[in-house]
Amino acid sequence: MAGAALAILLSGVTARGADDPARHVDPFIGTGGHGHTYPGATLPFGMVQLSPDTRLTGWDGCSGYHDSDRLIFGFSHTHLNGTGVSDYGDILLMPVTGAPRLENGEGRGPGEGYASRFDKASEAAGPGWYSVTLADSGVRVDLTATERTGLHRYRFPPGRPSHVIVDLAHRDTLLDSSLRAVGDREIEGFRRSTGWARDQIVHFVARFSRPFNIASLDGARGALSFGDAGGELLVKVGISAVDVDGARRNLDAEAPGWDFEAARRAARASWSEALSRIEATGGTESQRAIFYTALYHSLIAPNLFSDLDGRYRGMDHRIHWAEGRRHYTVFSLWDTFRATHPLFTILEPARTREFIETFLADHREGGRLPVWELAANETDTMIGYHAASVIADAWVKGIRGFDEGRALDAMIGDATLDRAGLSTYRRQGFLGSEDESESVSKTLEYGYDDWCIARMAAGMGREEVAREFSRRSQGWRHLFDPATGFMRPRVNQRWLEPFDPRRVDNNFTEANGWQYGFFVPHDLEGLIEALGGDDAFVARLDALFSAESATTGRQQADITGLIGQYAHGNEPSHHVAWLYHYAGRPDLSAGRVRRILEALYAARPDGLSGNEDCGQMSSWYVLSAMGLYAVCPCSDEYVIGSPIFDRITLRLEGGRRFTISAKGADRGYRYVRAASLNGRPLTRSFLRHSEIAAGGELALTLGPRPDPAWGARTADRPRSRVEGERVVAAPFVRAGAARFRESTNVELGCAEAGATIRYTLDAARPEQEWSPYSEPVLVRESSRVRFMAEREGRRSPAVEASFHRMPNAWEIDVRSEPSPQYTAGGPEALIDGLRAGSNWRTGGWQGYQYRDFEATVDLKVARPVHHAGAGFLQDIGSWIWMPSEIAVSVSDDGITFRQVARRASGVPDREEGILLRDVTADLAGIQTRYVRILARTYGEIPEWHPGHGDGAFIFVDEILID
Repeated sequence: MAGAALAILLSGVTARGADDPARHVDPFIGTGGHGHTYPGATLPFGMVQLSPDTRLTGWDGCSGYHDSDRLIFGFSHTHLNGTGVSDYGDILLMPVTGAPRLENGEGRGPGEGYASRFDKASEAAGPGWYSVTLADSGVRVDLTATERTGLHRYRFPPGRPSHVIVDLAHRDTLLDSSLRAVGDREIEGFRRSTGWARDQIVHFVARFSRPFNIASLDGARGALSFGDAGGELLVKVGISAVDVDGARRNLDAEAPGWDFEAARRAARASWSEALSRIEATGGTESQRAIFYTALYHSLIAPNLFSDLDGRYRGMDHRIHWAEGRRHYTVFSLWDTFRATHPLFTILEPARTREFIETFLADHREGGRLPVWELAANETDTMIGYHAASVIADAWVKGIRGFDEGRALDAMIGDATLDRAGLSTYRRQGFLGSEDESESVSKTLEYGYDDWCIARMAAGMGREEVAREFSRRSQGWRHLFDPATGFMRPRVNQRWLEPFDPRRVDNNFTEANGWQYGFFVPHDLEGLIEALGGDDAFVARLDALFSAESATTGRQQADITGLIGQYAHGNEPSHHVAWLYHYAGRPDLSAGRVRRILEALYAARPDGLSGNEDCGQMSSWYVLSAMGLYAVCPCSDEYVIGSPIFDRITLRLEGGRRFTISAKGADRGYRYVRAASLNGRPLTRSFLRHSEIAAGGELALTLGPRPDPAWGARTADRPRSRVEGERVVAAPFVRAGAARFRESTNVELGCAEAGATIRYTLDAARPEQEWSPYSEPVLVRESSRVRFMAEREGRRSPAVEASFHRMPNAWEIDVRSEPSPQYTAGGPEALIDGLRAGSNWRTGGWQGYQYRDFEATVDLKVARPVHHAGAGFLQDIGSWIWMPSEIAVSVSDDGITFRQVARRASGVPDREEGILLRDVTADLAGIQTRYVRILARTYGEIPEWHPGHGDGAFIFVDEILID
């Protein structure tokens, strides 16, 4: 924060005096780099996020603001906290002077629109307020908020006409809107837009402290005039997802008067109360700023979505009533199930209950629990069904008051849907690369969610359900390759070759094999055994942190904050630094965690190493700085680390307090030498949630060197094991060509010592009649081999591998180099007679970026050719276009070619969706042996596309010659 801004912040009136934790909060932390936060005014979990918009597009403009910008377009009332996709920015107001303009001036010079330059030194912010001076107009802007309203204070200079611009078309695509005046001091309207949330509706009422004249009104934009006397103008805006009447009632109830400073003090008091639930003593000023700002960011989302009268817009887009509760939106569950929601079970148990009731309402009205819900829209962003984790974690920790039976049934229902590969996952216990994109990550995360379902089902006496989902939760065993020790993609039932654990591709979700190699939070004891025991597990963790930091394959903007191949800037790594506890080495966890706390968080705008992601990045810091972490939500256990503060007091529900004291923290010590819980010695390296919730004290003695005995015994380690019968890992294809010309020998293998493999080539043959496997199986025709493993009376899933006999003797020479992640298994994939489907992420297509595609097919004999070309795919949302044209050349000797045809794809370059087209040219029976296909790249992505400046991909599968 700039010095002037800090002075303004510290001079503000506080609710709790000098010890007020709100004074440590710096809302500018995370607004630079790739943090994607915003600095504006909001309340804990509030509906309104009133903040400046400095950026309209781009990945680093997801919150609408970036610290590096020096132009403000206006102040809108909804913003997302640290997401990786843009949306919101609804109901923008902008004070201006001089002749009003309704265009925002994007890409133009000063004075060409209503946007204004600003000086960073004039900017200030604190919990619940924001302030800036607009340089082009001289208007001083102050913002604050209640839960459902935004309050603006504009100080206009005298002598120039003063106006307020209202823009309902700001940011995402407008579908419909209404804007009208109600007298001379109030306007009302709504905007319906499409973006990440495909159908979002916001109604509003804005009331002004002085009368206005309408200077202009142009559909979704208007200019209100307030004369040229200058001075103060107050504006208060109520919003609602239901209707204008709801917005007006929210406004009347929450902002009845015009005392801006009183509203600002009330906002500050709300934050002071919320932040005071954790009282941290000691540490440096910088550490306190990072800590309390992290807690602040953790308490911003999810956001209130129901009006004061309880009405809300449901997932069916009908209006419902939340009886006796509040309804919420913005559930970034792939991120927040890991640390944010476990933090809420400690600090916000009552609100956690309301979150779960919101989930159940979403299920009732939309047919599913939320995955990534936004403004009554399911975006289906990210993977898993992690509402199961949030619900089961709360239930295991004793949070009740919701319909537990219906919740469990909803969790089971989501886990049995036929979407995102779940039907295949249920049938064979895992996903292969050809089954579903991000197959490794989905298998692992589905397995964790299944364990959560099993845990809750067992606790509720649903034993059959518990057994089924306990079995499902062991899917990781089918992807664990004992030869490499990694979770490895399976392609047609063989391990992906070549395999580089640093490689980022479509087998993983925003990560690679290193980062997902440890995502078995519910069965870490099983993983340790599979890797060879404690020492091998520790060595593998050490190797992760000491590996070269460079990744290979696709460039992934989310993989940031690297220490070796540990990537703290994205969520799949967040539990990993704590895993040493499970091998009896909590001292090694302490060292890794302390390095992350010190190196990857800072009290400056670029102080986050990755996207905030609705609080997850910050919640990790809050828990870790206190010396606690929930490695496996739903386990009821928090591993114990080393706090950075001398004393931390948690103010719990019901007036209870839990204190963590850390003798030696003031000296920077990080290793636990001794511990006691409520005065009794504690040798185990974890706490149970019930021990925290009951109140009491954890006293730690820290030292410069670890005590090797503390937390080392098996009985003193946190538990992480799937109970019940262990599954038998599915066997795999060890050798045998997936494409062959005459024949191939299929060799099978299994990671299970002592297992017997059985197989068949006859799909109709019952399993009990399959043949024992003892030697490679000779395959001469296109075949499907089904096989399974048996061990001690237990069977693995039955799996199937395809072997395809090539339809001809053609040979192909591909002269272009495909992108490493889009090879489709090699050049012969283009002439094998098999066609790739519409899901290009499953690996059936070859992809070329920044270059043309060129390949020559040798037909082996000269013959008449009537048509030649190739199959292509277009998905402009993923940077994939049809080629601009194809050119066909022929040759008799393979050396001298002559061009005989050209043809454009005929597909409009703005046509959206996934389109498959065969682009072929008529050759009229030309006699030739060699056919060359040249597909020219679309080139640079155009200005109208978010990927402008990057190179378009060509995706091709199957050369077509007849």
